[in-house]
Amino acid sequence: MTDLPGRENDPNENPFAMFGNPEQIAAAMRQFADMLSAPQSSGPVNWDMAKNIARHTVVAEGDPSVMEGERRQIVDALNLADLWLNEATVLPSGVGNPQAWSRSEWIEKTVPVWRQLCDPVAARMVETMSGTFGAAGLPAEAQAMAGPLMGMMKQMGSMMVGQQIGQALGSLAREVVGSTDIGLPLSGDAALLPGGVAAFGQGLETPADEIRLYLALREAAHHRLFQHVPWLRAHLLGAVEEYARGITVDVSALEEQLRGLDINNPEQLQQVLSGGALLKPEETERQKAALARLETALALVEGWVDTVVSGAAGGKLPSAAALAETVRRRRASGGPAEQTFATLVGLELRPRRLREAAALWRALEADRGIDGRDAVWNHPDLMPTADDLDDPERFVRGEPEFDLSGLEASLREPDGEGDEGKGGEEGRGKDGGTENGGA
Repeated sequence: MTDLPGRENDPNENPFAMFGNPEQIAAAMRQFADMLSAPQSSGPVNWDMAKNIARHTVVAEGDPSVMEGERRQIVDALNLADLWLNEATVLPSGVGNPQAWSRSEWIEKTVPVWRQLCDPVAARMVETMSGTFGAAGLPAEAQAMAGPLMGMMKQMGSMMVGQQIGQALGSLAREVVGSTDIGLPLSGDAALLPGGVAAFGQGLETPADEIRLYLALREAAHHRLFQHVPWLRAHLLGAVEEYARGITVDVSALEEQLRGLDINNPEQLQQVLSGGALLKPEETERQKAALARLETALALVEGWVDTVVSGAAGGKLPSAAALAETVRRRRASGGPAEQTFATLVGLELRPRRLREAAALWRALEADRGIDGRDAVWNHPDLMPTADDLDDPERFVRGEPEFDLSGLEASLREPDGEGDEGKGGEEGRGKDGGTENGGA
């Protein structure tokens, strides 16, 4: 018997019609089950849900396992790239265990660092949401008895923030080519994604093996920095955490969106949480300093990588210049790094600083050679500042006393010697302050 059109919503014909769309009910029940399954001590983000959503996002569009032939191509490219870099930098190899990942593997391998980056902001969002949901959803006389409900609201907030982060990571996993696209050390292993490399090369009239090798050079160069500049990882992640501590939730905007909102409707709640409109940095001097430090550090990392890769590929990889320009355009148009920071941390990078940083590293190399250029990474006090990016020549030419051998000699002198003349002058850090103990 064929049902008449429009009668599927008639309770006389369909006794379950009164409960609404079955697919929506099923989705809501799944989300509710996930919320209840999250342990109370799971923190501000339901990371199990975030990972599941991220993996589902990439699998839905196709995420085949890495085949043995693809794995071998990636490993060979990373090993060859690492060999080429020996001629372009004094920093030793950082490729100890080259790997090829699927997009799902990228998600799994990088979540620990994402947790460190996202939890400070997420904690503020969840606390604000739980209080605001309670105020918006309960009559005044019931709020005093709302303790258990507030606990559930925190769980719901954790779930919803986890859903937002999961969607962001899933989108990012479809675009990245390796473990270092955003300029932060997301993994201790150098790795490329065959699917990401193939997507990067679409529309380019460049042989696939050259594209793979160029991206391997960038990946391997990043890992030389992250593994052999001891202070860099903590400096970068610490700057992100410092910036995140100044992020607040716009309570008035959140309350405005919650007025008249059905807290039992997951789709409406997700719309409230999506986008960065509710995140805003406090305009404090500390916040501005953290932002400037982070932007400068990321620009210096990317600028150094561009310079070193250009030197390593010169004369060996015909398409290196064209691929470098492709990477720069990708960043300038809002690549994975900019989009992900804006979504997950509330931070938008300024791509223009990357080009300026590369110019500074090239100027250093021209004036001091490769050894002198890379020696700047020996201590954070020696690093260029944001002002130096505006005037690279001043940084390069303005410190004739920069001489590591002289600095080391002065530190070896007995106490009481080296306070005058050459030793005392060379013991100054980048900011003019005296360094202690050769730090």
